[in-house]
Amino acid sequence: MKDNFDFDPEDLEFEDSENDLDDFDDFDEEEFGEVQMRTAVLSKNNMVALLCVKTATEGGAICRVDPRETNPSVQLYDDPEKALQWFTKSLRTSKKNGWQVVYDGLPLQG
Repeated sequence: MKDNFDFDPEDLEFEDSENDLDDFDDFDEEEFGEVQMRTAVLSKNNMVALLCVKTATEGGAICRVDPRETNPSVQLYDDPEKALQWFTKSLRTSKKNGWQVVYDGLPLQG
């Protein structure tokens, strides 16, 4: 079966971005009480992007993984409502810019 992608997977250069998500991963339930999470998977022109939000009583964080950028981006918020507002605004802007939402819900695992 032939892949339907326009790129050679061996040509992809992924840098070690594990440390870039430390702030997002450290934002866990033990420290902040009830944590809500939402993940959106977006697709455009054979690219896949992720937009994730994590909120708790003490604040929130948005993580964006854009295939056109070298590293993921994380924004931290003191107010969980502001994090949700910016997540919704970012998702709306992405749709206006031609991105299609493939999945929007709880984080995928497995």
